[in-house]
Amino acid sequence: MSKADEAGKRLIFRSARIFDGDSDALIEGKDVVAAGGVIEDVASPDPAIDRDAEVIDCSGRVLMPGLIDAHVHVYAAGLNITRVVQSPMSYLAHFAAKFLHGCLDRGFTTVRDVGGADVGLVGAIRDGLLGTVPRLFYGGRVISQTGGHGDFRPGDHALDGVTCCGCGFHSDHMAVVADGADAVRRAVREELRRGASHIKIMGSGGVASPTDPLDRCQYSDDEIKAAVDEAERAGSYIAAHCHPPEAVRRAAAFGVRSIEHATLIDRETAEFVAECGSYAVPTMATLFGLLEEGAALGLPAVSVEKLRKIGDSALKGLEIMKLAGVKMGLGSDLLGQQHVRQSSEFTLRAQVLPAIDVLRSACSVNAELMGQAGRLGCIRKGAVADLLVIDGNPLENISLLAGDHAGIAMIVKDGKFHKRSR
Repeated sequence: MSKADEAGKRLIFRSARIFDGDSDALIEGKDVVAAGGVIEDVASPDPAIDRDAEVIDCSGRVLMPGLIDAHVHVYAAGLNITRVVQSPMSYLAHFAAKFLHGCLDRGFTTVRDVGGADVGLVGAIRDGLLGTVPRLFYGGRVISQTGGHGDFRPGDHALDGVTCCGCGFHSDHMAVVADGADAVRRAVREELRRGASHIKIMGSGGVASPTDPLDRCQYSDDEIKAAVDEAERAGSYIAAHCHPPEAVRRAAAFGVRSIEHATLIDRETAEFVAECGSYAVPTMATLFGLLEEGAALGLPAVSVEKLRKIGDSALKGLEIMKLAGVKMGLGSDLLGQQHVRQSSEFTLRAQVLPAIDVLRSACSVNAELMGQAGRLGCIRKGAVADLLVIDGNPLENISLLAGDHAGIAMIVKDGKFHKRSR
């Protein structure tokens, strides 16, 4: 069968228990009909259309939307980012291809890159050069202050004089440095010109960067406001890397839509974030992965020391945000070979959150965060036909989505089978 024939073929998923991406009760007695890469209908069985379609008997298994990871770095080919940004783009492109194939094998049909991915990679995906991979939303290079979380030069590195779009003195594959509100505005405009769907700024220190304290704020009020203003006027939005409560609060107050990590958040700050309507995207997989094996895989000693400051707070932060009513998306933020831990995000969160909350985060909440509500992360008429068939009920046992992924019996992307084991 040609790819054109396969794309146009009507598929009918029958006898499934349907998780629609949001509801806490499974839907039974309905067929999900997909054609042309979209969901044509969710309706009672109609034998009249069976003759022109392939009927997939789900035998009572759960049918759910393809998963969304809202925090990845597809070019982050190692744990030492200072070395990564010095790597040839040809190497990073091959790593990105492997990363993306792994994501789809794990049931992630959509990913949002929040630092590094670019128009070249999206063009290669569009033209089929990578085969079937998740759809990719990218934010281009992150925007950082001098000495901030996006400035990966070691502290003893002299200023190198490299300019980017007139807005900074340093840029690399992952980040551009911009100091001052006007420079931030120009950097935002440049990344949007290069096709970014969103923009990420650095609102606090971080683990991977070599010179900035993790628990201190970055960027001034005026710089954050300038970034938000530019993004909103272009129909985009700002994501901000933030660990400490003060950085989280400032981001929410100034209109940041997507607050990444929020690892050290406290109750008052969480309530403020919920009041402002901002989203938080915690990333447990990378934190616990780095704690377990970061040093052995080359994470610099200064970064290992930073991890110790936040390791005990992360899961507690999830509970705090749940009680405050913060809208939480799901992200993994894994670096290098640790990308294989992507699905551990489910089981880590399930230690403190109900499975339904975790599943919503990976489906409807992430779609809403990314401006894709009703199109991605859901099973409804008119949505993209990204579907998973699960052996068992992930609302009762979320580990079905993790481990060796044997619980995922079928993966459908854009109405075409990627995996169909049985």
